[in-house]
Amino acid sequence: MAIDYKALKNGGFMRQKQKDHFSLRLKVVGGHLTVEQLKTVTAAAEIFGAGHVHLTSRQGVEIPFVKLQDVEAVKAFLVEGGVDAGVCGPRVRTVTACQGSEVCPSGCIDTLELAQDVSKRYFGRTLPHKFKFGITGCRNNCLKAEENDVGVKGGLVVAWTEDLCTFCGVCVKVCQPGALTSLEDKIILDRAKCNHCGRCVKSCPTEAWQGRPGYLLSFGGLFGNRIAQGRELGPIVEDKAALFQAADAALDFFQAHGRAGERFRSAVERAGWEALGQAVGFGGQS
Repeated sequence: MAIDYKALKNGGFMRQKQKDHFSLRLKVVGGHLTVEQLKTVTAAAEIFGAGHVHLTSRQGVEIPFVKLQDVEAVKAFLVEGGVDAGVCGPRVRTVTACQGSEVCPSGCIDTLELAQDVSKRYFGRTLPHKFKFGITGCRNNCLKAEENDVGVKGGLVVAWTEDLCTFCGVCVKVCQPGALTSLEDKIILDRAKCNHCGRCVKSCPTEAWQGRPGYLLSFGGLFGNRIAQGRELGPIVEDKAALFQAADAALDFFQAHGRAGERFRSAVERAGWEALGQAVGFGGQS
């Protein structure tokens, strides 16, 4: 009976150097696994692998040395313990994310919740080539959003309440892009300079600064054989509906313009950044 190695790879089983052995890639959304899932992975590695796992550069977990004869058994074992196999090949890969506002003091958005939403919407979708989403909670950019085909960076749309301000000057000092200017009885915000980092909000001792969470989107990042930084094509968006509208359009653009084996950025460069900007709703800004 012929072995369908392509189907195995699509299901997360990557061939090893050793004959009839595979490294099984697992689905780990936003770098998050429960203790019970970890126990399942540990047991699977002991029973079906070589007693160890590999942590990938994209927050993934792989179980090496799974034998061909155990493919169906290990899949069933993992599913019973609440763990799914990942995917390889030309499709949307596992979504990565930092810990975000639920854990990190610098975080501006709930990255895990967003990663789960993105995964439910796009994970495994077939495209001309692999496609990666990366979500980072703030301007510190721990997850390196611009390395991804679509990167999401959390930010805050800030507003100042004069009556609560004591004019201590802390916000002006922490504003790295120099968007704030202190006058005798006024703080002036230059929105053209504001990068939505939220440091004014997080540092204000009187809560005179407030911020609404938003998403800064970048498109066309690469980090592999070719390295390229993704571009922000428009302003910050403040709701998930707008984020998903732009992401839907980006994937549809890739489906329409991409060639088999070609990454998203190459398709954009051929079709034009302005065309992508129009497609995602940002008017072709670049």
